[in-house]
Amino acid sequence: MLTPHQALTDLVHDDATRPAITFYDDTPGPTQGERIEISRRVLDNWVAKAANALQEGLDVQRGSVVLLDLPSPHWRTCYWALAVWAVGATLTLDAHEGADVLVTTDPDSGTAEDADEVVAVTLAALAREYAGDLRSGVMDEAKEMSSFGDGFTPWDEPEEDDDALVHDGDRTTYGELFGGPASDDPGWPAGSRVLVTSDTAYDLIRHLLRALATGSSLVLVRGSGPADEDRLASEGVTLRT
Repeated sequence: MLTPHQALTDLVHDDATRPAITFYDDTPGPTQGERIEISRRVLDNWVAKAANALQEGLDVQRGSVVLLDLPSPHWRTCYWALAVWAVGATLTLDAHEGADVLVTTDPDSGTAEDADEVVAVTLAALAREYAGDLRSGVMDEAKEMSSFGDGFTPWDEPEEDDDALVHDGDRTTYGELFGGPASDDPGWPAGSRVLVTSDTAYDLIRHLLRALATGSSLVLVRGSGPADEDRLASEGVTLRT
């Protein structure tokens, strides 16, 4: 069974320096104007640190449920999703599902009150700590995650029939992630450069899986109006979702 973690590892071994994600933030606010390019190797490092934070810092393992409450499309949503799967846990996008851990930009929400553990995520690329007060027990990603290792070894591996993804009550197993409803093959040519503007996390995750399966890279544009054709040309976009 091919897992997202193994797929990313294979791509790193194939060509570690190739871009995996390029992110533009056009959303009005403090992060407007950010452009971030992440190679396969750097994405793998972010995934490893987040997975170690989940496994070593929050005791997340196979069978645990992690609720992802992050904006889309966003590069941080990508590595957190991959980190959950690296650990072998269940990634849920359904707030009512109940979760062992919540990964969120809003650690004071009502949803956060129902989670056993909370990770507070700051979107700004160069942030060194969460901008605000955090209650005791909340993990500050920007401040704490750098202390975790760049390499990751899971305590346990998921089985094919373990739940990998929950969305709108529908469950996708690890065995279904590649080729199932979460990643039905859109016919992307290998090595495509794919524009993603959808504001739903489920769509982003589907495209992320497709990119891993085809060795493609994603150009994420958040909060954009009409496509900037000069930008897309400079980024070498070959497909638009």
